[in-house]
Amino acid sequence: MRKLRVADVVVAGLTAVILVVGAFVVFGQDAVPTHQNHVAATVTSAASGAGRTDSSDGYRLEPVEVPDRRGADLPVAFRIIGPDQRPATGFQLNMTKQLHFFVVRDDLSVYLHVHPEPDGDIWRTAVSLPGDGNYRMYAEFIPPSTARHPEPVVLGAPFEIPGDATKASLPTPSTETTTESGYRVAVQGGLTLPPSAPAKIRLAISEPGGARVESLEPHLGAYGHITAFHTEQLSTTHLHPVEMVGIPVLQGTLTFDVWFPKVGAHRLFLEFRHNGQLHTAALTFTVTDV
Repeated sequence: MRKLRVADVVVAGLTAVILVVGAFVVFGQDAVPTHQNHVAATVTSAASGAGRTDSSDGYRLEPVEVPDRRGADLPVAFRIIGPDQRPATGFQLNMTKQLHFFVVRDDLSVYLHVHPEPDGDIWRTAVSLPGDGNYRMYAEFIPPSTARHPEPVVLGAPFEIPGDATKASLPTPSTETTTESGYRVAVQGGLTLPPSAPAKIRLAISEPGGARVESLEPHLGAYGHITAFHTEQLSTTHLHPVEMVGIPVLQGTLTFDVWFPKVGAHRLFLEFRHNGQLHTAALTFTVTDV
């Protein structure tokens, strides 16, 4: 038998390292937690079409205090009643927070994303609502008993601010939009998606001066968050990009793996952080089987 030389040992060692690294690249996504304490996700963090009812998976949303007028810093309070019929708190961390809370007006002209804190068995926060009309609130959380790769529970409930509200027209589908702060967000490859099939949304972000952003700052554990709402049913889908925090964002582009079950128009809200500030962009898109 031939004796192993030092060079043979070195080559064998390098080969083993390459195989291990290659295996991590190919299979490593399965080992990355997608919700609890995570920095990246390749699947939706909330089931597509969620939030249409106030109860799901044994949990129920019980409003305690909701706004009855427009204005700033309006208190909101609610309970999450668990399968044991007792108020539930102590949820798993989901993108750095125990509970995500969204409020939209029924014409999707208002979008809010805040994070209530528990006060005993009640969750409390405050929202600023600019006008009268019909609204819907959503509570998203991961139960403490959920297994690995959990999918959040999303509960929704309507509320109304009385007044002579005029429903705003839904903006037409567009492949680009501009935030209030002047950032341009453009869709790469179009934004007409198939129903009940995997697809991708790629969004390129440019600074107010026109240059592509060279880097993004983490926001709630990810480089971006999409919350999309079906314009008629007001069901919601919450998404995170495949680009992991800590890895440069190429050409200022974020990629989202999506799966929308319902045909129809949707309104998409993208949140991202740049230069120390949070920015929100909104786009209308269509899910169609044609």
